[in-house]
Amino acid sequence: MTQRLKILYTEKILPKIYKQFEYKNIHEVPALKKIVINRGIGDASQNTKVLETFLKELSLISGQKGVVTRSKKSIAGFKIREQMPVGVSVTLRGDRMYGFLDRLIHLALPRVRDFQGIHPKSFDKNGNYSLGLEEQLMFPEIEYDKIDQIRGMDVSIVTTAKTQEEGFALLKEFGLPFKA
Repeated sequence: MTQRLKILYTEKILPKIYKQFEYKNIHEVPALKKIVINRGIGDASQNTKVLETFLKELSLISGQKGVVTRSKKSIAGFKIREQMPVGVSVTLRGDRMYGFLDRLIHLALPRVRDFQGIHPKSFDKNGNYSLGLEEQLMFPEIEYDKIDQIRGMDVSIVTTAKTQEEGFALLKEFGLPFKA
């Protein structure tokens, strides 16, 4: 089944941005490349049960199994040894990417208390957007009774845009609620 945001992109967003930036070729129009969800473990790196819980929560949210990221070198100040688990991440592409973005925009972000919109200046120079989510409870897939600790996560939306303005225009058309 094709995701509704993918259909929206091909039918409405693509022609609108094509006209707005006056591209010469339809392939120059920015598109979504991938969405990366990352979650640092922090002090729970010694506990394998917490690691399994994080992986399970991330797979519930994204619909795809997460990967454990491990440290490349030892850092005594942070009590980290080489190859120790330091986080979990998921890279979404294709229909899963559009499905997650749809749920993020229409279900998760409106559930945040006192939500004013996301900050429009969190773009890098290439038009990719990153936002930090403070808790996993904003997603309807997560049940309050089954979590042992509230933890946040980072979501990076990677686009093919060449500038911040192109990336902003693309994500604004998808319906991301930016602050005024």
